[in-house]
Amino acid sequence: MIDLDSLPATRDAYDAVATLYAEQFADSLRDRPVERALLAAFAELVCAGGDGEVADLGCGPGYVTAHLRGLGLSAFGVDASPKMIELARKANPDLRFEVGSMAGLDIADGVLAGVLSRYSIIHTLPKDLPAVVAEFARVLAPGGQLLISCFATDDPAIATQSFDHTVITAYRWSPDHLVGLLRDVGVSEVARVLCEPKPTDKRQFQELQLLAAKS
Repeated sequence: MIDLDSLPATRDAYDAVATLYAEQFADSLRDRPVERALLAAFAELVCAGGDGEVADLGCGPGYVTAHLRGLGLSAFGVDASPKMIELARKANPDLRFEVGSMAGLDIADGVLAGVLSRYSIIHTLPKDLPAVVAEFARVLAPGGQLLISCFATDDPAIATQSFDHTVITAYRWSPDHLVGLLRDVGVSEVARVLCEPKPTDKRQFQELQLLAAKS
């Protein structure tokens, strides 16, 4: 467990915009067929490994947690923002949501069948990313599945440079660097998809969908 220097500011920033964020992104998967397909593949792989819980880390207002439940998974959500968790519980009273930090999850070692990190590592400082990735690995059971979505770059130098995200400072990650960090903690890449930005996208950034499994 580590204390993320970025956590208080990130928590407060998302608390401040929670209601607007929930309204704006409530249907964000609708126009993302590739991501929906990968979520379905993730769910199928989890189910193939047997019963087990799946954590949606950085769940925000809970709409993707509910999507995972619709795919047949026993999913629950964790987010650092109490306001986001309040909205998630209100929208999905039949699902479990907890306030928590990705760097110090209140989850036992090796118990989860799956972990989803959908754009939740983008606010992590570069120096803290290895510890956060290690925490993902810690809570996964052997054979457990991990799906990470984030902004990406092929230039490792850019990956250490922040950019002005709408809510608070964020980072892009090198896919190879991220895969290397996962390998160091016993999690192996299964597949990666790099999506190029559309001309209409506000940020002309690649987006990475990285599927991996714990040995």
